[in-house]
Amino acid sequence: MKMKEEEKIVIIGLGLIGGSLALDFRKNKERALLLGIDTDKEHVREALELGIIDCEIDRSQIAEADWVILAIPVDKTAAILPEILDLVKEDAVVLDVGSTKEQICKAVENHPKRRNFIAMHPIAGTEFSGPSAAFEGLFAGKTNIICEIEKTAFSIQEKALQLFKKLNMRIRYMDPKAHDKHIAYVSHLSHISSFMLGKTVIAEEQNERDIFDMAGSGFESTVRLAKSSPAMWTPIFKQNKKRVLKSLSEYIDNLNHFKMLLESDDFDSVYTEMEETNKIKEILKGIHLKKELSYGE
Repeated sequence: MKMKEEEKIVIIGLGLIGGSLALDFRKNKERALLLGIDTDKEHVREALELGIIDCEIDRSQIAEADWVILAIPVDKTAAILPEILDLVKEDAVVLDVGSTKEQICKAVENHPKRRNFIAMHPIAGTEFSGPSAAFEGLFAGKTNIICEIEKTAFSIQEKALQLFKKLNMRIRYMDPKAHDKHIAYVSHLSHISSFMLGKTVIAEEQNERDIFDMAGSGFESTVRLAKSSPAMWTPIFKQNKKRVLKSLSEYIDNLNHFKMLLESDDFDSVYTEMEETNKIKEILKGIHLKKELSYGE
């Protein structure tokens, strides 16, 4: 009986997302050889020690890859993706996992191997970074947004969708501009809010050393995202600047309105503002129920 050939999977960027994908590839691919590339040599060393990758390679060896996953900051993805597509073989699957999609898609819109590329954004992650933050099963039950699927060869789509199914990911298809618009509200704005809340409290803590002893679970959950990597998030805000500014302006308007109600002692309106916003509980409950039903299909 002929032994199945090894599939060579190249992970570019060995942090939380790249490392977690590598672990899932190892679990779901019968003969997977995990090959890593990272500019941070400490990340490479750690990924080898943790068994996330089998060995380190350089970019010249990408030509032999069956899969290439770009899990690096979005500005770097847009810059090197055309070069990666230049190198890959005809049937290789190339994925990126960036939190913005329009500029990345635009960078390769006329590339002769555009059909090898799947622009995706798995809505998954934690506030931690680096190879030690990676874990198997990160993407189970999570939504994976795929943009411009019609530009990807059907055979490449099939390979990728088979993998996503094994990882128990929910698939949504979206235009890159629509993706970047919506994600500005539900992800990018949340991170800015968390960072700035953290900054506000840190400034106060300089005068009151015991303020963090009083911080409860509400504060901890709200400020959790402020522990995220600035190296990853600064390029995201830069690439999606226009949409982030719009969402941020609307958020600031709402904060100023709430401040005005407090200043004017209009606590009936304060109550109404919060009561009307409480309906988000039902919205989120419906979303979670819909997800649970889809997983059972």
